[in-house]
Amino acid sequence: MKSRGRLREEHDLIRAQLRRFVEEKVKPHGPQWEQAGFVPRSVLREMGELGFLSLRVPEALGGSGLDARASVILAEEVGRSTFGGFAITVLVHTDMASPHLVRFGSKRQHERYLPGVMAGRTITAVAVTEPGTGSDVAGIRTRAVRDGDSYVLNGAKMFITNGVHGDLYFVAARTDPAAKGSRALTMFMVEKGTPGFHVGRALDKTGWRCSDTAELVFEDCRVPSENVLGEENRGFYAIMANFQTERLVIGAMAMAEAREALRLTFEHVNQRIAFGVPLWEKQAIRQRLSRRLAEVEAARQLVHHTASLDARGVDCVAQVSMVKALAGDLVNAVLYDCVQFHGGMGFVRESAIERMARDARVQAIGGGASEVMLEEIAKRFGQVLSD
Repeated sequence: MKSRGRLREEHDLIRAQLRRFVEEKVKPHGPQWEQAGFVPRSVLREMGELGFLSLRVPEALGGSGLDARASVILAEEVGRSTFGGFAITVLVHTDMASPHLVRFGSKRQHERYLPGVMAGRTITAVAVTEPGTGSDVAGIRTRAVRDGDSYVLNGAKMFITNGVHGDLYFVAARTDPAAKGSRALTMFMVEKGTPGFHVGRALDKTGWRCSDTAELVFEDCRVPSENVLGEENRGFYAIMANFQTERLVIGAMAMAEAREALRLTFEHVNQRIAFGVPLWEKQAIRQRLSRRLAEVEAARQLVHHTASLDARGVDCVAQVSMVKALAGDLVNAVLYDCVQFHGGMGFVRESAIERMARDARVQAIGGGASEVMLEEIAKRFGQVLSD
């Protein structure tokens, strides 16, 4: 086990490398990616070569063997880019999709797929959400019926990040029609180009413009039984387990975006002259921004505390749910004020703040809506207060 000092040095090095990569490789090209509607795969391959896509993969499998604290660092640094579509493209691959393979894959599956996943040659997506189900994972209707040495999948998935240009999809399907939802789902690995599987359409979104998002369609899609991921009918629990990492990194990304938005706004209000003085000289403005900074710093501390709990193996579902609910709503409140204090420039497409405000809106929806997260907290309300 790494000493605390050595781990801190490793984290600082990862952060510095990521920050340099974002400054040099992402920010100058982000506007073109927004227009194109996706992040070039060459950029992801470069991130793979630098080890950024395998921070959480165990050392025995070729990764860095780090924990949730490394995921938070990654999420914060890609979040600082101001391009939410780039950030979520990376984080879906590293912390929402590929962990299904890392945690539940067989040795054969690891050997076949993991090298490409870590290198950024094989980009992953997780296909759980369906039209009409949203956060109701147990309500999944996509079916998988055993037929000899294969399963035949029929159904559709919606709002799938990396869905258009992905290479390997982790698909949740119902394999036991008689069982309740939590005991009826199985995860499958489906490769791009599998007959019967196709992208129904690329979705035209308000924000996260450089994240390719798709509707996926499965029509008599035959998947070999060796592509079952983990145990049959245990997919619900795999999804729930990985939701904790997913929600934590979304919260970390959101607070990094909020922090960067406050930095940009602080610069703007110190340069913008109104009635003979910089806007920062207006008490109402500087106090509002100061309040928002205090809120963001507090939420960021909760993110890092929760990551530490997770790293120690402590049950932190309540804290993760708090992170997701708080960060998702707070980043929207922060960006509302930042747009306001940018004035007209906050409403034109050439402004980073305008883009960030559009990107922020989905943070209170994707990965578990704020209302769903608050219900998760409510289930553990007394437990949290008794600690």
